[in-house]
Amino acid sequence: MAEKQIKSIADMVKHLKKVIDPKRGPAWCRGHADASWTLQPHYDRLKSPVRETELLNKFRQNANLLLTRAPTSPYDFGWMFLMQHYGVPTRLLDWSESPLVALYFVVEDPDPKNLKKDGALWLLFPLELNAYSTKAQVYIPSFEDDWLQNYSVDQYSKEKDNGILPIAAIATRNNPRIQAQLGVFTISHLKKTPMEEIEDGKHCVKLLIPAGSKESLRQELRILGVTRFQVFPELTSIGDNLREELK
Repeated sequence: MAEKQIKSIADMVKHLKKVIDPKRGPAWCRGHADASWTLQPHYDRLKSPVRETELLNKFRQNANLLLTRAPTSPYDFGWMFLMQHYGVPTRLLDWSESPLVALYFVVEDPDPKNLKKDGALWLLFPLELNAYSTKAQVYIPSFEDDWLQNYSVDQYSKEKDNGILPIAAIATRNNPRIQAQLGVFTISHLKKTPMEEIEDGKHCVKLLIPAGSKESLRQELRILGVTRFQVFPELTSIGDNLREELK
């Protein structure tokens, strides 16, 4: 069956209204500039990854001096979020509760080669994913929840269970970026199956964004005020926006 296409914001709203059902719980969104990309975190896509504990220790060794306050989340998740924030490969996959934010990442990818590729807006129904992961109790845990101890850096490093599936979880929005992006996350374990291939895949929905529609969608997002500064509320974004206006 052909994938539904998004050529305008109106198209996106139309398709979302057909797919989103309150009975299925919340729907999370993720934007891919290249529709061929799978739903796998950066760390899982590495061909010869350094051990996660080694990555974390190296990052922590050099970051401590630069931090006014070290992360305090249990099981090293706080450090993992900080690594993700600064581009270090982790087992986390970013999602947003806002389809507009997800669409922004489809049309504003920094790699110019991706502008010529079809993109994709992915929807995830986290309760349905977690039904495969939690089995006994289906809910969306917090990263402060002791139930997620099995996904901790320490437990992951022991490589004892290759059958644990990714799980959707929420984190404290303790920095402006994650708050602006309405960020939520999935975290993987040793099993490297792309999320859309787990079980029957019905917990994921893929909407195609044709390459030829990216520029018009970018303009529509700007009309709606979805700019780099809104998504990345940082000083560098103000400069980027002003330079864009001068072109």
